[in-house]
Amino acid sequence: MFDFTPKHEFLVGIDSDGCAFDTMELKHKECFIPNIINSYELQGISKYAREAAEFVNLYSKSRGINRFPGLIETLEWLQKRPEVEARGVEIHIPAGLAKWLETETKHANPALEAAIKANPNDDLKLALAWSKAVNQSITDIVRGVPPFPFVTDTLQKLQGKCDVLVVSATPNEALEREWEEHDIAKYVAAICGQEIGTKKETLRVAAKYPANHVLMVGDAPGDYKAAVANNALFFPINPGHEEASWRRLHDEGLDRLFDHAFAGEYQKKLLAEFDTYLPDTPPWPLKK
Repeated sequence: MFDFTPKHEFLVGIDSDGCAFDTMELKHKECFIPNIINSYELQGISKYAREAAEFVNLYSKSRGINRFPGLIETLEWLQKRPEVEARGVEIHIPAGLAKWLETETKHANPALEAAIKANPNDDLKLALAWSKAVNQSITDIVRGVPPFPFVTDTLQKLQGKCDVLVVSATPNEALEREWEEHDIAKYVAAICGQEIGTKKETLRVAAKYPANHVLMVGDAPGDYKAAVANNALFFPINPGHEEASWRRLHDEGLDRLFDHAFAGEYQKKLLAEFDTYLPDTPPWPLKK
């Protein structure tokens, strides 16, 4: 648990990419995926690599996953595509990276650099080079993307009643730049990216608040799992219906939180709806 002292009765954690900001499509399609294709020599199957990466990171229940396990999952789906096999392209799962992910909780460049220093593994070196290339692409390309409508209104409504945290798997540098660019960093107590730890680890501060006084706002099943792991409530920002979700949070969700009427049937209704938006399996055929 990072050092954090509550100042208000309630805590609200908010994911950033794809939740507060409409940056998921831009970052993955223009920054992550081209660098995956380039770094992992997937040029011969770029169409399928793009489809797999988009499915994992945007259009499946893995949406919002940290970049490194997301990379592994993308390669695993490619191994199962008959079209990839038919083109004679062999997909290798970087065992060194997979092993690092099993033992390290801070899935971020600084921890990866430390691991390389202790064990100069080629899989780790390639993953770090790819990750740095992604960060550079994001710095070069991602700008001028405002928060979704009703995000700022919601943040303003939280003032004086809630401690607000940005809870994200994005590097802190990018988070701070984007929240400062649009003048909404002033509404949050702390910005917690991947260097702080996983979303689950960041939300451990929920233990400092009374029951049903902590709410996580997110657009991905991983956000919900982090909330459940810390006995927090969850409000989904439904992919593709973000503006309506934020309006709903602003107009009714927060009032239910403050009136202690969020847990129970209202939460169940939100979760049942959220579960319909993202599938478990891809739309393309898999190898038998």
